[in-house]
Amino acid sequence: MSTITIDQVRPVRVARRGRPARPARPARPVQASPSVRLTRRGRIVVLLLGLAIALMAGIFLGAGSVATEHPGTPEPTRIVQVAPGDTLWGIAADAAAATGEDDIRTMVDRIERLNALDSGMVLAGQRLRVPTD
Repeated sequence: MSTITIDQVRPVRVARRGRPARPARPARPVQASPSVRLTRRGRIVVLLLGLAIALMAGIFLGAGSVATEHPGTPEPTRIVQVAPGDTLWGIAADAAAATGEDDIRTMVDRIERLNALDSGMVLAGQRLRVPTD
């Protein structure tokens, strides 16, 4: 079996007669590397510093209170105990009729807001605050 070896041969530049060989080009200047290089830890520090600044800005801008020195007047209400078979819609309809309000949905929303209800479901025996005005 035979083995073939290939060597890379660089062409030789031969100067022609009567004409001088060109001088070699000067080497390009090497670009200077950036003066600041961040390591992985440096990037993490910069990220955390930015998050801390954003947090401080949020706290500073959100610290203003919207409260006043004068207390507000509470909404006049009455307490209604839910009987078996009662629904929030029925209680709101009675309250809307008593106050002269036309829209029962608005009264349901007011009762849900006053009692911090997540849904329109009420249980027998539950006490609800119902607007009277």
